[in-house]
Amino acid sequence: MAGYHVPPLERLVDKFESLPGVGHKSAQRIAYAVLNMDKADAESFAQAIIDANEGLADAIELRLQPSPARILHGIVRREERFDLVMCNPPFHASMEDARAGSTRKWKNLGRASGSARTPLLNFGGRSAELVCAGGEAGFVRRMIEESALMPERCRWFTSLVAKAENLRAIESALNTAGVRARRTIEMAQGQKKSRIVAWTYLSLREQQAWRSGARGG
Repeated sequence: MAGYHVPPLERLVDKFESLPGVGHKSAQRIAYAVLNMDKADAESFAQAIIDANEGLADAIELRLQPSPARILHGIVRREERFDLVMCNPPFHASMEDARAGSTRKWKNLGRASGSARTPLLNFGGRSAELVCAGGEAGFVRRMIEESALMPERCRWFTSLVAKAENLRAIESALNTAGVRARRTIEMAQGQKKSRIVAWTYLSLREQQAWRSGARGG
């Protein structure tokens, strides 16, 4: 466990450690237990938290995507409209790619070991959450293609894009989809840089009407 000193996992451990009576070692064990849950157990665990919190019960609904090849299709219902879709896509096209990226990051951090130990992945996700066909660029392209089939069901679609080199392919997909507007929002935390790509199929007038309608409802 000592090798997983990475920001996402550290934040999760910190959250568990902030609970009454939970020390650092216990927080680590709880965090790893949660990360190693299968999909059904993870969904049940999250639902139990929502059900137990009256402030969340009416505000959050969990939906598990049954098809690994789909993103929005099968989740967004025909009669629904959303102000915003947010996505944190898988980073890598294969586990080999993920391990190589982890090795580079650990070397850059000066933590590479001279031993023959296999470098640990620099995040706490399961393989299905880290890897998909086409990697990050492929995932976001598919998300854009699916969003084009439901252009009036969401005001803005957004996705995190960790790799700057993927922006060209994503911009090309947005052009093909015929979006009305797009934004790229740069972000930085320490040495880590990423960005959010946002797009909409609505004109400014349609967005204003959407907002007025939401207020009126």
